[in-house]
Amino acid sequence: MSQKNLLVELFVEELPPKVLNKLGQAFSELLFENLHALGLVDTSSVLTAYATPRRLAMHATQVAAMASDKTSVQKLMPVSVGLDANGQATPALIKRLNGLGLDESAVPQLSRQMDGKNEALFIEVMQKGQSLKDGLQSALNEAIAKLPIPKVMSYQLADGWSNVNFVRPAHGLVAMHGNEVVPVTALGLTATAQTQGHRFEAKVSPITLKDADSYAAQLRQEGAVIASFAERRADILDQLNAAAAKQQLKPIQDEALLDEVTALVERPNVLLGQFEAVYLEVPQECLILTMKANQKYFPLLDAQAKLTNRFLIVSNISPDDASAVIGGNERVVRPRLADAKFFFDQDRKKTLASRLESLNKVVYHNKLGSQGERTARVSAMASAIAMQLGGADLAKLAALAAQLAKADLVTDMVGEFPELQGIMGRYYAQHEGIDDDVAYAIEDHYKPRFAGDSLPRNSVGIAVALADKLETLLGLFSIGEKPSGDKDPFGLRRHALGVLRMLIENKLALNLSALLSTAASGFPGLSEETRLAVSAFCFDRLANTLQEQGYSALEVEAVLSQMPEQIHLVPQRLEAVKAFSALPEAPALAAANKRVSNILKKVEAAVPAQVQASLLQEPAEIALNQALMAVVPEANRLFDLGDYTASLQSLAALKAPVDAFFDKVMVNADDPALKANRLGLLAVLHQTMNRVADLSKLAS
Repeated sequence: MSQKNLLVELFVEELPPKVLNKLGQAFSELLFENLHALGLVDTSSVLTAYATPRRLAMHATQVAAMASDKTSVQKLMPVSVGLDANGQATPALIKRLNGLGLDESAVPQLSRQMDGKNEALFIEVMQKGQSLKDGLQSALNEAIAKLPIPKVMSYQLADGWSNVNFVRPAHGLVAMHGNEVVPVTALGLTATAQTQGHRFEAKVSPITLKDADSYAAQLRQEGAVIASFAERRADILDQLNAAAAKQQLKPIQDEALLDEVTALVERPNVLLGQFEAVYLEVPQECLILTMKANQKYFPLLDAQAKLTNRFLIVSNISPDDASAVIGGNERVVRPRLADAKFFFDQDRKKTLASRLESLNKVVYHNKLGSQGERTARVSAMASAIAMQLGGADLAKLAALAAQLAKADLVTDMVGEFPELQGIMGRYYAQHEGIDDDVAYAIEDHYKPRFAGDSLPRNSVGIAVALADKLETLLGLFSIGEKPSGDKDPFGLRRHALGVLRMLIENKLALNLSALLSTAASGFPGLSEETRLAVSAFCFDRLANTLQEQGYSALEVEAVLSQMPEQIHLVPQRLEAVKAFSALPEAPALAAANKRVSNILKKVEAAVPAQVQASLLQEPAEIALNQALMAVVPEANRLFDLGDYTASLQSLAALKAPVDAFFDKVMVNADDPALKANRLGLLAVLHQTMNRVADLSKLAS
């Protein structure tokens, strides 16, 4: 079969910029996967995706004009239905064969195979390969139907009667196999070899494509369009860096903004703009946010990462004289910056403390009360946590920081830019002369806001952040707002990970259960079931995180199954278990530990970990007891020193006596005293082996 390269393009009105790249990839991959399933492309074919503000396109190499014929085995019906008592074809079988274009002469070709509990008739049929026209039509229909479109539009076609649904109105369809048009249709359009270039700067309109392979080059040369999203993005980044370097500055790095701007332009042209230096009196976070979010500009920073009064514009046009474009953008940004300055100046006329009353009018959750009520809970919790961390002085600062932490929610600046909550609170606190530890805690109590974010920078911030996150977890769990599947509208997984990260990375010797109990005191009547559910949720998140860091599921389970209260020691315990697992004695000891656990579980009453030497009879149990007397003190000494690795490795000496014990000694002796003593010996062994982790979990 002849193979040529294939191009498919949908030309549309401006696509949603935040999902353009995703749509472009999905369009190409869905088309390619469907063509592959039909046998029109194979593993040697290469896929290239294109996406601009006004087009989604796919290019694939080595696409067949006709798929190869292939055989397949098809089930017909049970033997009891298809053949009579004499083995002759029944009318039902003949009818089925006729439907396949066959007659009775095909009966000898049928095979019998078991299908579950019954024997069935099967036939090998030849399936004719599908043509590219038919295959591409079905692939195109399915790709359009399955596109991850955030919001579908319904629009009327040119005939004035028909309506279609798509992300944006489509105005052109290209489908070329080599230099030939494939006559497929989609969204009321019929494929041609013509597309459109840049809305304002195309040299030719429309552009008639020579063949599938000339697509990107013709769009660039004749249409002033860089079709590849990746190439356009790289070009913008190069221009940004070059323009900034001329000013001896650096553009702000923001991958999401770069992606969005790439989705807004077809041929980028980076220009330099500036604004009055007086606006730099406003906190730079405000100015940066308004320039990025509202105008899609790239602010420029100096060598100290401080904002300057210059910014970069990514324009979609390249006039000979760009002054009008630059001037227009400068005029547009100026009112935005003026608004930010106005908000900042107005907000500073009132203290944070004077705003606390207003928090009582802000609903946090209709089942959990107002932000004012929540603030009171968090403040009490933060004070109690800080008391454990550093005493009364720290507790006083933490209570104040927690009290003021949400006050900026009712400021004009945060009302306009919610992303600045906490940040503006810190600026306003510093303006009032409030202690810097408290001011930074106001900003930091939201941290970590996302994976990889920094943690609060001081103990006050840590206390308030822990309180804030624990209050959120307990409060929302108590009203049934738990994450389910991939839905987590309140970010509770992030809150749990934040608590865990603060405990581990700051090596805080705080008891997780005690922390939850402290936080629970802010919710009168909170059930123990809720507290335990939050604890289990935290351990579940910790298990997932540790496995992502490279620890095996068995190692993680060995440590976390004991629900260790000192979370900050979990990494050390995991490293110890990892080192223990590498010992040659580890598998046998883990298996023995599992056996001991099972034996002890079957005993109705708790078995005390104690041994009467006078009741030891068998040489193997005497040897095990002597080995334990030698190993236990050293293992415990190392454990108490925090050297968990050495503590576990000292257990290697127990392998031989443990193996001998299980080979030679009957635990369930007829003599009750003898049996109880042997169980006590096993309890000592179990206690010794499981101080760091439950080693039985390592047994396969």
